Amino acid sequence: MTTETDTRAGTHLYALVQHFYARQMQALDEGRFEEYAATFTEDGTFQHTPGTEPARTRAGIVAELHAFHERFRDDPVQRRHYFNQIVLDPQDDGSYRSTVYALIVRIRQGERPEIWPSCVVHDVLVVDGDEVLMRSRTVSYDQLPAQ
Repeated sequence: MTTETDTRAGTHLYALVQHFYARQMQALDEGRFEEYAATFTEDGTFQHTPGTEPARTRAGIVAELHAFHERFRDDPVQRRHYFNQIVLDPQDDGSYRSTVYALIVRIRQGERPEIWPSCVVHDVLVVDGDEVLMRSRTVSYDQLPAQ
């Protein structure tokens, strides 16, 4: 049975995680890759491209993001990441498994925005008081076959 205290703690955690994701995604969308990487634990992993090895450590995540975005150097595209339907499941080690639906909107000046891609984001979050850090992130794309 859920007590009132459990509900308040759950609500606080949910709001804390939403705020964490909002700041994290705005850093990514604005190209502040060091700030984005700082939301991971020192030994964090990040896999956003299926079939590739995940980037490891904050420095590795920054390098991966710079390399990825270099491909778009001559393409004036803006991306906005929208996270919704957050489900938080406690793990035995005290971390939380977070499963999130994500839509990425691509915008080019003078064109209509397009949603591409639609994803499911699988994170492991470490919460210490009001601090949230990400231990790992794996992104799966709805348009690709399940891996």
